[in-house]
Amino acid sequence: MDTDMHTDMYRNAIGEALLEQLPPPLSAERIIALNQPKADLHTTRSYEWNGWDFDVPPGVFIPGWTSRLIHERLLDGRIETRGLRYAAMGVGLGVEAVVAGLRGAREIHALDVHPQSVAAATGHYRRLVDESPDTAFHPAVSDVFDALPDDVQLDVVTFNPPAVSQTVSDDPDIVRNVCVGAPLLARFFAQIAEKDLLAPGGRIYVIASNTADLRALVQHALDHGLSPRVDHLHDWQDGVLTFLFRITHDTPRTGGRR
Repeated sequence: MDTDMHTDMYRNAIGEALLEQLPPPLSAERIIALNQPKADLHTTRSYEWNGWDFDVPPGVFIPGWTSRLIHERLLDGRIETRGLRYAAMGVGLGVEAVVAGLRGAREIHALDVHPQSVAAATGHYRRLVDESPDTAFHPAVSDVFDALPDDVQLDVVTFNPPAVSQTVSDDPDIVRNVCVGAPLLARFFAQIAEKDLLAPGGRIYVIASNTADLRALVQHALDHGLSPRVDHLHDWQDGVLTFLFRITHDTPRTGGRR
């Protein structure tokens, strides 16, 4: 259920006020029960969304409902990429890249630490998006933003991080996609700040649920001079609350590197 009334309670909260309002993680037992992996990860599967068919190679994850909250907003422009420089962090199957390409993004950086996911995303982009001289597509195997050139700046970043706060498997592919935890967000925000990646007026969208340490996530953003707000809250009616954070520079900037 979309909880716009509850979203309004958070919408204007920033800094310490937002930290105080965010819920703590669910119990360890509940988190582990909610995140039991499917047994077919290492098989070839298929996925369909918005009338598009995607082949899913072994080790590549099928997007879940949380990812689709981002995909829907990219598709209808609530997260706008048209004419903008966009990074799909943890691009996985490539749905975000396909949507941004069809909407006419200026640049698309399709980033994932998993080589097979980057290959799958690239294949789907080439098949579903017409080549356009107005859109530069840059797929890369990258640990966070390590693979980006030094001169890159971004107008929009989306990330559905593997931020679950409990280890749910000893399979490295499952850990990579589900439960790396809050330390990954610390590196994510540190690189954004250190590399000066976010252009003036740029926006970062990070989605996470109370299966993660939401307060640590927000604190990491604050520690690096960024200002998170709640853009959307979804209540799954089973104790899980999913927050879409919109994160900007702490203070507006009038200049940039380009």
